[in-house]
Amino acid sequence: MILHFIFVVKEEDRDKRKFEFEYIQKMSQFYKVWIKEKFGLDYEIQCDELVTQPRSILQRLDTHTLVRDHEQRGKEIYHFYLTHFKPLWTDCTCEGYHAENFGLAFWQQPKEENDTLFLAEKNCTTVSHEILHELLRILRHKKYVQEVHDIWTKHFYEQLEFEQYGEDFKKTDGKPMFLTINTSQLNL
Repeated sequence: MILHFIFVVKEEDRDKRKFEFEYIQKMSQFYKVWIKEKFGLDYEIQCDELVTQPRSILQRLDTHTLVRDHEQRGKEIYHFYLTHFKPLWTDCTCEGYHAENFGLAFWQQPKEENDTLFLAEKNCTTVSHEILHELLRILRHKKYVQEVHDIWTKHFYEQLEFEQYGEDFKKTDGKPMFLTINTSQLNL
């Protein structure tokens, strides 16, 4: 099984967003370990950029465009797009979208350069949300959408802590490099 992270970046922003892509490369390796430890699934990880050109308003890049890209790359590969735009249509409160072997999350750019904590809090958590939908679907969990959304709600309204991981991909109480949805709340 292959999990392919694709950082969708505007051509004019590519150089100034290199730090984010470097973080995404580390995060993708983190998710390989996290998925294996939490769910017993072994993914080969790929990671690259999809550089976009300016488009007219009628050719706006959106979910349907990336679904078409996913189909062209091969539907049997799990493609996860990290986008510079909020999708017009989403099925999650975290501004993401999931379908079979397809994930999309709005990737927020930090205001301060090299702000790893921002990337962990705003982006890595959202990625875990969308990945969890797909993993639970693969494992034939009946309420894979609702259960993830229930846990997500607890994170924001009941102060449920996100799981914190360091650079070594191990849980930490210190400053995290990666944050994920709290999997201890799952009814597996």
